[in-house]
Amino acid sequence: MLRVSIVGVTGYGGGELVRLLGKRADVKLIELVGRSAAGRPLGEVFPSLAPLGLTLSAGDQLERPEEADFVFLALPHHASAEKAAEILENAPQTKVIDLSADFRLRDLATYEAWYGSHPAPYLLKEAVYGLPELYRAKLNSGVRLVANPGCYPTCSSLALAPALKGEAIIEPDVIINALSGTSGAGRELKQNLHYSELNESASAYGLAPAGHRHLPEIRQVLEDQYGGPVEVLFTPHLLPLTRGMLATCYARLTPAFLAEHRDPKSVNAALRERYRDFYKNDPFVMVVDSPPTTKQVQTSNYCFIYPTADLRTGRLVTVAVLDNLVKGAAGEAVQNMNLLAGLPETTGLEMLSVYP
Repeated sequence: MLRVSIVGVTGYGGGELVRLLGKRADVKLIELVGRSAAGRPLGEVFPSLAPLGLTLSAGDQLERPEEADFVFLALPHHASAEKAAEILENAPQTKVIDLSADFRLRDLATYEAWYGSHPAPYLLKEAVYGLPELYRAKLNSGVRLVANPGCYPTCSSLALAPALKGEAIIEPDVIINALSGTSGAGRELKQNLHYSELNESASAYGLAPAGHRHLPEIRQVLEDQYGGPVEVLFTPHLLPLTRGMLATCYARLTPAFLAEHRDPKSVNAALRERYRDFYKNDPFVMVVDSPPTTKQVQTSNYCFIYPTADLRTGRLVTVAVLDNLVKGAAGEAVQNMNLLAGLPETTGLEMLSVYP
């Protein structure tokens, strides 16, 4: 029996963790901490979770971190790092899976350029980046701190990794246009998320010169795969969807690859064979034969990927979709917990999409 606590349970990510873990026979939720609803029944915060009969802790802090095998942190950056440092110091046997950005970037200067001063920089070397399909070998029972990836980096990195890893078939200069549902922005009230502002509209954000905070994370993952510098132009977009993420990624195919593949049918067959071979041991990545939609992965932990070649321009075009709250957040966190606990990583995550 795994004993699990969740801090920040009143946000969308925290609520999704409870949905995924609340009915597992091998998991006992021992503390659910949510400052804004301390002591209240969870069903008052998330009516859909009322059948679980759970109540939030009376205080706004973990009272028994040492009793938990795993603590999930679904807190904003900075607050999450402070809490992780406290738990790991006072309960060194407890494993922390952090859903914030605080431990995703290995380079302190890069973190501080995008997020400000780091509350616990000494933990950056200990943290393991928790994208199982690309870093599974590092996710073992000896790990105490997992940096759960962002939703945009998960979707974009899975879309491009097979083309960069090993003998690269694309040039290391990529363009990523990604679209997200509104739940990715959290539960906090914001003017641009009001129904009358968002409905029947779409918008780009996080543009240059400031850029989006997920850019250095995406670059870090892609450079790990390529083994050298990768230029990334990343533009996120907000759509009037509750859940869902779609990334369309572009890169120039290498002359060597184009010289071997001149026919549209054969080139696309070769691309899909390469992608399927790359993900053959990854149960949650599906390489599909037609462009996927966000509806096809809604509420599931799957990522569907469609690679194709535009021989007219000599470019790879890859489309990837996932549910930003599951594979892009809580589901991936549970996948990481399973790996650290020595369980099959699919445990509790085999659910298919709700469709239509």
